[in-house]
This record gives sequence, C-alpha cells and structure tokens, in this order.
Amino acid sequence: QARHTATLIFLHGLGDTGHGWADCFRSMKLQHIKCVCPNAPINSVTLNAGMKMPSWFDIIGLGPDSPEDEEGIKASSEILQKLIEEEEKAGISANRIMIGGFSQGGAVALHRALATDQKLAGVVGLSTWLPLHRKLDQVKKSDHIKEMAIFQAHGTEDPLVPFRWGEITSKVLASMCANYSFHNYPMAHTSCPEELADVKKFLETNLP
Repeated sequence: QARHTATLIFLHGLGDTGHGWADCFRSMKLQHIKCVCPNAPINSVTLNAGMKMPSWFDIIGLGPDSPEDEEGIKASSEILQKLIEEEEKAGISANRIMIGGFSQGGAVALHRALATDQKLAGVVGLSTWLPLHRKLDQVKKSDHIKEMAIFQAHGTEDPLVPFRWGEITSKVLASMCANYSFHNYPMAHTSCPEELADVKKFLETNLP
C-alpha cells in the first residue's frame, strides 16, 4: 500500500461505532486517502432515558428548540481537533485533511469546520444538522469555511433528523461556502449505495 497523501476523519452516529463506516470507506478503495473512524466515548443520553451508549454529545430533545449540549459538542470538537493534529504530525497538511460524520458525528464536524482557524480541505455531513445554530456568531472563528469543499446529504424520509433540518442547515452553509453541494436520497436515517458513490466521487475530486 502506497503512503497516504490525504486523510478523512469521520465520526459515527449515536449508539454506533466507527467500524461500519471504516468498512464502507475501505470498500471505496480510495488509493491515497486514509480514513480514520474513531469511536465516541460512552455517555448517558437524556433522550434515551439516560442510557449509556457511544455518544459525541448528549441529545436532550429532537425539536428545533430543544436545548443543546454545548459543553459536549465543544468537547468532541476538541477530540476531532486532536485527530487533525495527529495527521499533521504524520506529515499531512491541513488542506489535505477532510472531516465529516453521520448524524451527531456530522454535527461535530460542522462545528469544527466553523470553529477552526485552519484551512481544512472540507466536510462530509451525512443526515446531520448544524449545532448551536443560535450562537453561530460566537462559534465561527474564521472565514476558512468559505474555501472548504462541503458535501451535505440527507434522506427525504428521515424520521429522526427531519429532512427539513438538513434543508435549513444547507441554506446556512451555502451562504458561507462557495464549493458547497446538498444531495437528497429517498431513504430514512441511514445511508445508501447512491449516496456512498457520490461521497467517493466528492473525496476523489477534492483530495486528488
């Protein structure tokens, strides 16, 4: 295997692990792109009656006005930042590092993209939303997001993170970023072969 020249760091959704996503990316046979799929810490989740499960931050409710776990989002955003720094130490420059995630993992990646002072290659946000949307002015640290490539995708039949949230997020991101695309697929809160084929194309185009 040739040495990788680019990296994707991808965060899984609530209650999941990184293994399934690692298999997905492995099956894409991305020649020079290394895919890092870390596991979330185990935390209790309010929405699931306080049950402990892999979670990047607490989910208190699913309504647009539900309170958000700002501390947890920021803590996981820092975990993601450390993974970015590890790749940089291994010789991959920030503009060859893409971040992303599914559902709450994607929310952490979008938060990091806004809060970063680095020019990252871009973001892959699947079935996700922009967290802390009421505080975007405080979250946004730089205009680097303008230069990033962003791929956002959502299932039109999503019963957990409503498609409408994806649309609202897409309007905000499109206003900030020149190289932005929003894709929808007739699916629930999941992924599908068409979506994964589009993600592969996006990665190969933006991390040549």
